[in-house]
Amino acid sequence: MIMLHLSTKHPATPWYAKLFIYLILAYALSPIDLIPDFIPVIGLLDDLLLLPFGIWLALKMIPDHVKKECMQAAKDYNWKKKKNFAFAVFIIVCWLIFAVFLLRRFFL
Repeated sequence: MIMLHLSTKHPATPWYAKLFIYLILAYALSPIDLIPDFIPVIGLLDDLLLLPFGIWLALKMIPDHVKKECMQAAKDYNWKKKKNFAFAVFIIVCWLIFAVFLLRRFFL
């Protein structure tokens, strides 16, 4: 996955491959699926089949020399994520407001 991330930043990666990688990421993180997860078995199969197929297809779109460079860079990659406490507080406040709304709506 780090290799795909690095390939989106590589200048030799075609624009359509970058767009496709971002679409795969959006689908993976989106709560909306083609087949809803509450449908037994089939609901989870779309994630188990579509995401690996999408990753495979994205890898086919990336030129070989870019894949080699990004794979080498991925081995030495140090994922530095910044901790954003203000955003975490914002998310917690949103969940608390939602919880209070639900409590007042259904229980009070």
